[in-house]
Amino acid sequence: MLSRVAESVYWMSRQIERAENIARFLEVTLHLILDQPENLVDPWDPLVRVTGDDEWFKKKYGLPNQENVVQFLAFDEEYPHSMLTCLRTARENARGVREKLSSEAFEQINEFYLFVNDASRNESLDRTSQFFDDIRQHALLWSGVFASTMAQDTTWHFANVGRMLERADKTSRVLDVKYFNLLLSVDHVGTAIDDLQWSALLLAISGMEAYRRDHHDIDLENVIAFFLFNRTFPRSVHHCIASAGWSLGEIDNCSRAHEASQTSKQLDVLQHRLANTRVKEVLAGGMHQFVDGVQREVNEIGNSLAEDFFQTSHQ
Repeated sequence: MLSRVAESVYWMSRQIERAENIARFLEVTLHLILDQPENLVDPWDPLVRVTGDDEWFKKKYGLPNQENVVQFLAFDEEYPHSMLTCLRTARENARGVREKLSSEAFEQINEFYLFVNDASRNESLDRTSQFFDDIRQHALLWSGVFASTMAQDTTWHFANVGRMLERADKTSRVLDVKYFNLLLSVDHVGTAIDDLQWSALLLAISGMEAYRRDHHDIDLENVIAFFLFNRTFPRSVHHCIASAGWSLGEIDNCSRAHEASQTSKQLDVLQHRLANTRVKEVLAGGMHQFVDGVQREVNEIGNSLAEDFFQTSHQ
């Protein structure tokens, strides 16, 4: 496969996953506002902080209130990681490799982008949790169409690597949302409010039902283990890294005469660490520090992927 095609497919998939996760963050935050006592915890500042672009936000918007944060994360055309910008970039990448995609997959990307683009221009639109749930449903429809109409060839595997690396990064950032909330409300640890926040984060990754099958109560260690180390839930960090590693192995087999790429080796190292780390170790060293390290490793893996397979680096 040409490096240009591989890169476009990878970023197409990664940007769609990024847009979906933004919608998940916003949807669950809007739900949390309704469920928690008024003015108990500011839910908006942590959403800005986990992007790593809080200085950019402050210069343009100032106060991290609901209106500003929703505009910033969902519809800001100047911000390269907003939902709208991600979907526009995904559609541009899809256009460049249209011959590699099924017609149904391409049409779904186009419809997804147009839905969000139209919403960004509709000032009378009620941007409630239901709206962001609709966006999440568009993303799930895209995933289903792609899975049902694409052969699992090299194109599919590059798309899977993009999707899984982005998902691993964003799942770890969901935990960071809780960390920044703790900085604002340490007195709530172990209370009903704490349980409410953890439940909201499980909902953000559609993991509440899967978690409840194994655990009756919301327990700190069990929730963190579910997010980071669960081997079967499709949004846990471990599962995402394992899936990306499987796809990279298939790509290596097709393109490198069975020689493992540097990217595959890095994925193996991260997967091994996730498989052999325990929650007590994470808490002893600091949850934020651990997930920050995971995010750095995922970023380094993305850079190595560009060096191994693409002509350019990151978007």
